[in-house]
Amino acid sequence: MSYPGRNEHITVGSYWEASVDAIREDRQLVGNARFDVAIIGAGFTGLSAALKLAESGVSVCVLEANRVGWGASGRNGGFCCFGGTKLSEGELIRRHGLDEAKRFVRYQLEAIETVEDRVNRWGLDVDRHSDGEIYMAHRRKDAAGFAEEAGFLNETFGLNARVLSQGEMTEEGLGGPEFHGAMHVPHGFALNPMKYVQGLAEAVRASGARIYAHTPVSAVERCDGDWCLRTRHGSVTASRVILAGNGYSREGAPAWLNGRLMPVMSSVLVTRPLSDEELQAQGWTSDLMAADTRILLHYFRLMPDRRFLFGTRGGIFEIPETLKAVHKRGRADFERMFPVWANVETEYNWHGHVCLARDLTAFVGAVPEMPGVYASLAYHGSGVAMASLSGEKVAELILGKISTSDLPAVIAKPFRTFPMPALRKLYLQGAYWWYGLKDR
Repeated sequence: MSYPGRNEHITVGSYWEASVDAIREDRQLVGNARFDVAIIGAGFTGLSAALKLAESGVSVCVLEANRVGWGASGRNGGFCCFGGTKLSEGELIRRHGLDEAKRFVRYQLEAIETVEDRVNRWGLDVDRHSDGEIYMAHRRKDAAGFAEEAGFLNETFGLNARVLSQGEMTEEGLGGPEFHGAMHVPHGFALNPMKYVQGLAEAVRASGARIYAHTPVSAVERCDGDWCLRTRHGSVTASRVILAGNGYSREGAPAWLNGRLMPVMSSVLVTRPLSDEELQAQGWTSDLMAADTRILLHYFRLMPDRRFLFGTRGGIFEIPETLKAVHKRGRADFERMFPVWANVETEYNWHGHVCLARDLTAFVGAVPEMPGVYASLAYHGSGVAMASLSGEKVAELILGKISTSDLPAVIAKPFRTFPMPALRKLYLQGAYWWYGLKDR
């Protein structure tokens, strides 16, 4: 299965890129180097791990195929919220038991708090807004189930969820013809992910850790009891390695990754700034980050500068014809869900990758049969918070500050390979067809 990232231009055309000053370019690795720990991937996970290790006195480098923020950490919708799995809380209980499900919910809350603490401590201006996330029912039967679901979340996990009727949604500026009710979970917030990841990178550089950009790792091999990471113009030898490439990982580097991840496409558009009259006419004035109840969901939010962000799931092949069709479909969905804005221009349109695993949960821990190699991968579309905390946890495993038993069982089990992994894109085509039927 081919993975993205090898031949794409550095600029991806996102609003996030346009919203920041010139992005710092770290130098490329040329020659051979030695560090205590080598990390593959300079996104939220890899940078979080590097910062924790460097602050503990460990020599560490981060090897990035492109530049900081080029992958999912700089392309996502900016939802700092619950994440790390596609399983519902009820499914987590059935698979892992109530106690472990509660541990995982607490872990997700800690992940949100980790990002919040960094933003506050470093004084980052990340365009923060939204008091939690709201889930919008695209069918009346979904709205009918919100009361029971909110009661379950509140009684079991203490999440303080609340249910809104259509009338209450209108009063709170959450209007649209496809929304039949909503459930608000007041945990998490929205941000500009590029501003956050660049701030995180600056903290890493200040800690003494080294970031090497434009340095893709082509192989991870055993050498004299250590690990050797081969790159285009050199190599790094380290006793410990962290795999943090997520949906932009290179299969075969190391071989353990083969067949274990499924990168899928997510597409985002951002409009021009909307006027007060346009917002009032559509009935959407809320700054809450939102998603609908589809399996192939839409996610959207009104940003502080009055631009509207609208994201969609779907798309398999990264070729011009397919990308054009994906963007066209996303725009059509936007106009159907927010018809008053049908003539509002799209100023930015880009895509990125969500990383899925066979068991539909992230993995954080030691890689089996590869002593000294660790991984934190597959956040299933909600990695801003999850990756930030999980990168720290992998570092703490290496430092001996925690053990695997200190992590929720939900994320402590290594990935299984997909059956017949060469056919993953065919699985995905079938899944999109089936999910499309279920979403009607």
